[in-house]
Amino acid sequence: MADPLAATFRKPFAEQIAALRLRLGNLVPTSAWDDLQHSAHDRGFMVAGAMKADLLADLGAAIDKAIAEGTGIEAFRKDFREIVTRHGWHGWTGEGTAKGEAWRTKVIYRTNMATSMAAGRWAQLVDGKFNYLIYQHSGAKHPRLDHQSWDTVVLPFDHPFWQTHYPPNGWGCGCKARGAHTLAGARRVGGDPDKPLPDGWEAIDPRTGVQVGIGKGWDYAPGASVADTVLGLRDKLDRLPERPSIDLIQDWLQSSVFTNWFKSPTGNWPLVRIPARDASAIGSSKTVADLSAQSARKQLAAHPELTAADYLLAQTTVSQATNAIQDGTNSFIYVREILDGGGHVLVVKATKTGKGLFVTSFRRLSRDQARRDRTIRRLLRKG
Repeated sequence: MADPLAATFRKPFAEQIAALRLRLGNLVPTSAWDDLQHSAHDRGFMVAGAMKADLLADLGAAIDKAIAEGTGIEAFRKDFREIVTRHGWHGWTGEGTAKGEAWRTKVIYRTNMATSMAAGRWAQLVDGKFNYLIYQHSGAKHPRLDHQSWDTVVLPFDHPFWQTHYPPNGWGCGCKARGAHTLAGARRVGGDPDKPLPDGWEAIDPRTGVQVGIGKGWDYAPGASVADTVLGLRDKLDRLPERPSIDLIQDWLQSSVFTNWFKSPTGNWPLVRIPARDASAIGSSKTVADLSAQSARKQLAAHPELTAADYLLAQTTVSQATNAIQDGTNSFIYVREILDGGGHVLVVKATKTGKGLFVTSFRRLSRDQARRDRTIRRLLRKG
């Protein structure tokens, strides 16, 4: 039977990828699973027993591929075997039997999937400014009874429960949390605001030293310590690799946050990422071009026909440009023509210092060939 949790994991979202890569940027050699505790996992990547940096780097790359490309656990297992053989890593728990290897790779794979998903989801919940969170049990065939007792509980976002019980709450835990702005909204998504927390939910299990029902080392909110960092990537998109940077921008453009911002813009909104060679050609130290509030207002006045779907195509206009033309010392024009005679034109301009990069114009192409040619010539003249 297919693993529904694994099926979910093979559909990564932008904040999940960002959270994972924050961890992969800090490889932490360890000798045992509990060398790295609590929120330290948010900012460091570890595999118990992996002491060499080059070994960790290769394991991290395999995990990154499994999550970002959705290749699944069998592909990760194949990579794992090749990596441990090439590095001569021996003595790891599970080595020597097919069953042991299957268990070990499952732990590495699912733990990194679960914690990166939780971190990314926490960032989304923070960004959504939800007032309440709802605990949702995984519905596992053989449930942890404590986890099941928290199912449908609705609590304020800042309730201390979430600091220790935000899921996942142990190895293999598939529980989740959902956000709601109102108690009525919480009911609509399956929460029960009238359900109290079970008595003794804060009690400490003397065997583990953490709350009853929580796995040792899981008594924290995975990702909570990096939520601000993930959200802060709005200003650090240039530092990310190209693909997750573009994915984050596209994800934000699809949200109601962008729609609301565009109606009454303040500050800058990251719109597209241009090739590094183009940025260098126009003297820009940045590759991510912002749409300023002033330009957004001009766009709204000059091109009210543009929809949110059009702005999603801004990146496509750059990435799949049929013509990319440098105009002067600090401007680039991207033209994407499509078969039906339509398309888009996007203009970016670097500031004199090179520290700023802005989209100064984005518009549809006319279906009329002659008019389209005149439009492009005019853009070339004006920059």
